[in-house]
Amino acid sequence: MNLDPTLNLELEVEFQQELEQLVQAPKTLVIHNDEYNTFDFVIESLIEVCRHEPLQAEQCTFIIHYSGKCAVKTDAFSRLQPIWVEMINRGLTATIEDIPIIKC
Repeated sequence: MNLDPTLNLELEVEFQQELEQLVQAPKTLVIHNDEYNTFDFVIESLIEVCRHEPLQAEQCTFIIHYSGKCAVKTDAFSRLQPIWVEMINRGLTATIEDIPIIKC
């Protein structure tokens, strides 16, 4: 079975464009409640790693505790990934997620 090489190239270009859009689209870093880390440690981590102000870090920590998770930072995937790695290295439970679309 012979496939048209130009078709393969077009598919590859289309795939790369879609992948680039997905990577560049804004994402959100979510910290999840793990019932293990202390409030002070989570607050300290948000200040040091995410560059939160102390009040913002404290508010996020309360949201994490009472809601189970909190979106703590929004940016491109490539900028969130090193922050996510550092949060994981500190023992926090974190994910990078798509920003939820809210329909009215």
